Amino acid sequence: MQKRFGKKTAIVAVAVGALAALGIGAVTVFGQGHRGPPQVDMRIDQTTRSAVIEQIAQNLDKHYVFPDKGQDLAARLRARGQQGKYDSITSAEKFADTLTDDLQGDSKDKHLEVRYFEKPVAETKDGEPSPEEQAEELETQTWLNGGIEHVSRFHGNLGYIDVHAFARPALAQARWAAAMTLMADTKALIIDLRECGGGDPDTVMIAASYLFDKRTHLNDLYWRDPNITDERWTTEKVDGTKYGEKRKIYVLTSSDTASGCEDLAYALKNAGRAKLVGETTAGAAHAGGPRRLGEHFMMFVPSGRPINPVTHADWEGTGVTPDIDTSAKKALDRARILVLKDLLAVETFDIAKHRLQTSLEELE
Repeated sequence: MQKRFGKKTAIVAVAVGALAALGIGAVTVFGQGHRGPPQVDMRIDQTTRSAVIEQIAQNLDKHYVFPDKGQDLAARLRARGQQGKYDSITSAEKFADTLTDDLQGDSKDKHLEVRYFEKPVAETKDGEPSPEEQAEELETQTWLNGGIEHVSRFHGNLGYIDVHAFARPALAQARWAAAMTLMADTKALIIDLRECGGGDPDTVMIAASYLFDKRTHLNDLYWRDPNITDERWTTEKVDGTKYGEKRKIYVLTSSDTASGCEDLAYALKNAGRAKLVGETTAGAAHAGGPRRLGEHFMMFVPSGRPINPVTHADWEGTGVTPDIDTSAKKALDRARILVLKDLLAVETFDIAKHRLQTSLEELE
């Protein structure tokens, strides 16, 4: 399988500096270590280390989704700094990675991350991306085709959509409309999220809306500040052709399925709309945004969390468990076999039954 778009430690939301990839909450994937062109590391001193640690602690106090936990994380980090744990680190890259390891180790929160940037991080209002960052984000999302990697049809008239991310709605909406129109007459649908690293939750809802006949309540988002819960429902009207609820859907997952991609898998599973085939996902549920820590450092602060109307919980730290547990490598064939057996059980047209049986025998 090709290199994953998102690692298990990767995730997030909102465009940041030199990387405009995709994650939950808005659009960018943070992940341990730099993504994109290699950076020139820089030497840092005690003043810089102390300033970054204090900025992280303040952001955890003010913005982390669970206030008590944020205060505890901040206290632990300050204590490590005072004990001299970071005093010997002079590499900016290593400092950011070490802070990330410590924060994620304490919190078990895979969205909580610190990053080093060679290029100075612009000071913008409320962490909003600069015009240059927005342009880079758009270029990256276009290069990713809005996150839709492949759309095809297997023998037996099985639809297949390979999704690597959920880009901003302005770019992704037309792609999803085109993909679902191509899937309109298939007998069943397989949505492949095995290499899906995250994305915009509004686009997740756009995709989900094609799969239901009526308005359906999916994962809400609670935000610590300003202490509100955004209810998230599918829409009755979509661009292009609705797939509806009559045909079966299978969703493929892996340990690299993360963030916004887990959002879709969790929602469809708990709404009873799809069967999940593959591996337990990364376990990165929290949403939030980037915070500037100084000229060359940023962090992602999780400040929101999903709440499913069925489970009243989310998948943070545990991942989304599949209905059919198998390796990511075998998940597609396993799902195709299940779909073909489903179709054979109800097919009455002899020619179609023969084709379905032939396809099944080829896979088994």
